[in-house]
Amino acid sequence: MAVIEDRRQNPPEKSYTTKLFNGGNELIGKKIIEEAEEVVEAADESGQEGREHLIYEAADLLYHLMVLLGHQEIHIREIETELARRFGVSGIDEKASRSS
Repeated sequence: MAVIEDRRQNPPEKSYTTKLFNGGNELIGKKIIEEAEEVVEAADESGQEGREHLIYEAADLLYHLMVLLGHQEIHIREIETELARRFGVSGIDEKASRSS
């Protein structure tokens, strides 16, 4: 997150992260969708090679999600806080509380 934040504040010209920031939510969102599909596909692969491929694709997905968070000036700590708030609450109950 620190590197992504630095890239947002001091965008290097030849940086993939800078390119994503310049493309905004639309470009970053497309990459997240693409990477999420690749994660799901890799999850169906078996053996050590499949496991390594899943790790590789999951890293891509997390990176792009972190770029989106950075673009929106949301730090990963805020996500951790939200997850901690939900701890001990049934996912079913939590979802039901949002629709009330």
